Amino acid sequence: MSPPAEGVRFVTFRVGSALYAVDIARVERVLRQEPTSPVPDMPPWMDGVLAYQDRILPVVDLRIRFGTPPSSCAGQGRLLVISMGTQWVAAAVDQVLDVRAIAAADIAPPPEMVVGLAGEFLRGVASRDGELVLILDFERILLASDRKSLADAARCAEVAASDAPLALALAASAAGAAGAARDA
Repeated sequence: MSPPAEGVRFVTFRVGSALYAVDIARVERVLRQEPTSPVPDMPPWMDGVLAYQDRILPVVDLRIRFGTPPSSCAGQGRLLVISMGTQWVAAAVDQVLDVRAIAAADIAPPPEMVVGLAGEFLRGVASRDGELVLILDFERILLASDRKSLADAARCAEVAASDAPLALALAASAAGAAGAARDA
């Protein structure tokens, strides 16, 4: 009997009824779902920002990003803290299942008919207990323009958190300018 083939370890999770996986090397931590601070003028799939250790993380709601209906997994929501190169993001998912090794030979390439954004971020497909697992390339889920929006939101939140008087002064200045424009 030969030893089992080495594989890459993946964190598996659910968004809606679909099963997904991301390389564990990209995942720093799994957190319980917690409230976020909203950031104005962000895409609808950006849930807000969250303080985590010494960082402000943008939170991406994968349900909305993937066009999945609202979750029925009440109380099981989690945040995956994920590295995207030099940036960090928290991904809101319905349920985190486990960490499993998947041998490279067991990962099929995405079907050729899967095109567009989905074809870009789908790294491969594997089977797990009779269910398909969509293996994600998380860096590609967000377009370059999306990553810039997330970085800008995190920077704004960091400034607000580190310099509350400056943030209040900017808000007051903006409110005063809006009031002056309205009165004119």
